[in-house]
Amino acid sequence: MTQQDRLNRVLELVAARGSITIADASEALDVSHATVRRDLNQLAEQQLVVRTHGGASVLSSGFELPLRYKVPRESAAKTAIAAGAERLVQPGMALAMNGGTTTSEVARALGRSQRLLDPTGEPTVTLITNALNIAYELTLRQQFRLIVTGGVVRQKSYELVSTLVQQTLSEFTVDLAILGVDGVTVGIGATTLTQEEALVGRWFAEAAKKVAIAADSTKLGRATVARLFPIERVDILITDNRADPRLVAEFSAAGVEVILADTAD
Repeated sequence: MTQQDRLNRVLELVAARGSITIADASEALDVSHATVRRDLNQLAEQQLVVRTHGGASVLSSGFELPLRYKVPRESAAKTAIAAGAERLVQPGMALAMNGGTTTSEVARALGRSQRLLDPTGEPTVTLITNALNIAYELTLRQQFRLIVTGGVVRQKSYELVSTLVQQTLSEFTVDLAILGVDGVTVGIGATTLTQEEALVGRWFAEAAKKVAIAADSTKLGRATVARLFPIERVDILITDNRADPRLVAEFSAAGVEVILADTAD
């Protein structure tokens, strides 16, 4: 395990538990107390944790890991979901995407897509995003006419937020929005962790003719604090084939087309 992998893992443990002792981290990572102590000191210097006597705790009750420190969870599922999302995108489309680990994987799949290439080298897809990392990922891909919204940078997720996002989107008609969320249920709809991200997701949906949610099976049946929009606004749900069949049936009954991506592919 590299030092960066270890730091990521320590951050994940602190975020999940709220606080952690040096002894607990040492056991979880199978490293010495001295190594954990150095890691916690380094993370505290970067203002990612609060150093406590004998351990560390999160910065606040609303703590969220910055995107670059998030240990990829459900990586096989996200890769499969990204492949399923790529198949929804056709040449000539205007596409919109927000930020997050799943949509970042979708961006990588789109960037590799040979199907969207034009022999003349002209762009075939207009992509509107508020995610700086997605824009960076696709900047040199000739198949995309890339439009980045205005907004204020949200450092934890590399996303632009504020009403400047809405102003940009108001200038376009979007065929399909592919959105990442932190939870989705039939009763509540799509949810995320912060109100500013929820507003951006809502604006993307309002601008789009169709809305597809890209979410791994661990997010189904889960509701987080900030609501984007009700389930009636969701046209397509792309998830992995480990999804609970009962939840899949609920989404289908609510009129959502469910695409089950095969993680074995």
